[in-house]
Amino acid sequence: MAVMAEVSTTTGAALRSPASPAPAPVKEGDADKLRFIEEMTSDVDAVQERVLAEILARNADTEYLTNCGLAGATDRATFRAKVPMATYEDLQPYIRRIADGDRSPILSGHPVSEFLTSSGTSAGERKLMPTIEDELNRRQLLYSLQMPVMNLYVPGMDKGKALHFLFVKSETRTPGGLAARPVLTSYYKSNHFKNRPFDAYNNYTSPTAAILCADAFQSMYAQMVCGLVQRHDVLRVGAVFASGLLRAIRFLQLNWEQLAADVETGALTPRVTDPSVREAVAGILRPDPELAAVIRAECSSGDWAGIITRIWPSTKYLDVIVTGAMAQYIPTLKYYSGGLPMACTMYASSECYFGLNLRPMCDPSEVSYTLMPNMCYFEFLPMDAAASGGDASQLVDLARVELGREYELVISTYAGLNRYRVGDVLQVTGFHNSAPQFRFVRRKNVLLSIESDKTDEAELQRAVERASALLRPHGATVVEYTSQAYTKSIPGHYVIYWELLLAKISASADGEAVDRETLDQCCLQMEEALNSVYRQSRVADGSIGPLEIRVVRPGTFEELMDYAISRGASINQYKVPRCVTFPPIIELLDSRVVSSHFSPALPHWTPGQRNDD
Repeated sequence: MAVMAEVSTTTGAALRSPASPAPAPVKEGDADKLRFIEEMTSDVDAVQERVLAEILARNADTEYLTNCGLAGATDRATFRAKVPMATYEDLQPYIRRIADGDRSPILSGHPVSEFLTSSGTSAGERKLMPTIEDELNRRQLLYSLQMPVMNLYVPGMDKGKALHFLFVKSETRTPGGLAARPVLTSYYKSNHFKNRPFDAYNNYTSPTAAILCADAFQSMYAQMVCGLVQRHDVLRVGAVFASGLLRAIRFLQLNWEQLAADVETGALTPRVTDPSVREAVAGILRPDPELAAVIRAECSSGDWAGIITRIWPSTKYLDVIVTGAMAQYIPTLKYYSGGLPMACTMYASSECYFGLNLRPMCDPSEVSYTLMPNMCYFEFLPMDAAASGGDASQLVDLARVELGREYELVISTYAGLNRYRVGDVLQVTGFHNSAPQFRFVRRKNVLLSIESDKTDEAELQRAVERASALLRPHGATVVEYTSQAYTKSIPGHYVIYWELLLAKISASADGEAVDRETLDQCCLQMEEALNSVYRQSRVADGSIGPLEIRVVRPGTFEELMDYAISRGASINQYKVPRCVTFPPIIELLDSRVVSSHFSPALPHWTPGQRNDD
């Protein structure tokens, strides 16, 4: 035991950044988990070589690898020489056969247990990712590493509960009878989650029955009322994505009167009809007129600043993803939380779970993820090669990426994806032991283009942030946005849809509390933030017209989400698309516009400017 204490204290110190305060004592239950992280990151190349050999051995007889000519080889050299990079479109014929009921070993040597669906917003379509039973064990392992790391930074998290808004979506079946559902729905419905042993560090206020309820309103209502009743036990508040937490706050804004009435009487509203949910909530909800008065006092004034810490006063941090496209929610979350820290703990996708943030309390702008080399086989396509299409000969191993460079992520998984292009662009920011750490930069696909200009998600996000600074003196922020490349006019131009959040929701019924001149200037500020190719097209070529901002009325983006869910998207994984092309969505947005604004002048541009500034 003395040896374990010595090792675990050293491990805890190693996992903290040099600038961090002295590490908290490592609890005995965390020692093995922290030591595992150290072992996995100490020689990533050796771990990766073993992982690839395991993947190739178990899938040696699959049709896909046989067609590649691998002939049972499990070494890196043969793998690199024989197996090409693949996109979803390359694999779609194989996936369709599995979905239709072909049980032969097509991609995986192990039986495909279900399909995990993408959210359908990153690449514009719902994708089916085959998975296998033991992949759940790898996901569970990564989940189990989160709190031991967090305990190094925020002690005492076992003394209370987590208010996490978690949701499932009703699953569908493929023609061959396999379930097709989002990865988090798969996890929440698994025995790993449903029959999990009690863990003081992952003690949720939400009953499992409420999380598993497929009706979005009933699930949210039950989780919210249980979170309110246990308000003094809550130490962290979160959802998977930042947008999900903001939906929960919006739900509170719209339903606080009924919630307070339920708390006062100890009786759940008849709008929640699911018997298992009603039974679970009945075990928690008791008449509490004093708490009902608190809810009414905090919610009736229309002032929602700091509402999270006013309702849940012991909250230490927000547990939400605020990297990538979610970064635009940071100001709004700060407004609602009174500036609480935001912890981004894990990097994962439908294809595979990838890694952890070993400094979870860092500023959102500094979030980097350490890819765990036991999860899959990682390769990286340098972005200069990816820009010209790229081929497999240009791929770089995990242990050989270079500090500061950007790469497209390519993975080979136990479930049978081989050299699959995920579409995420990552930048190497540092190393933990020999394991590279990566910042999520963006999805690879370009969002907006009128002519030779190419504007991606990260650039559009920066432009929105720059322009929205002009709104602050008016007590307004951009709560949601999307865009389209409008080409029905000549020249075409960028259209940005903004939904505004006002300091007091009663300040305006239509979101128009900001004067027209300010919003016109917001258009110009967005243009000033875009790249020089765009600005050259505006100033010198005249091939792009003035940027337009269309302000939509409050609630529009909730309608957009409802529409996506009605077409099969998952409420738990839904992300607002940053560019829209589907005519019914554009029609919905345009029908909600309350004012339109155009850039009043040309942005700055001079010949000779670099095209990447």
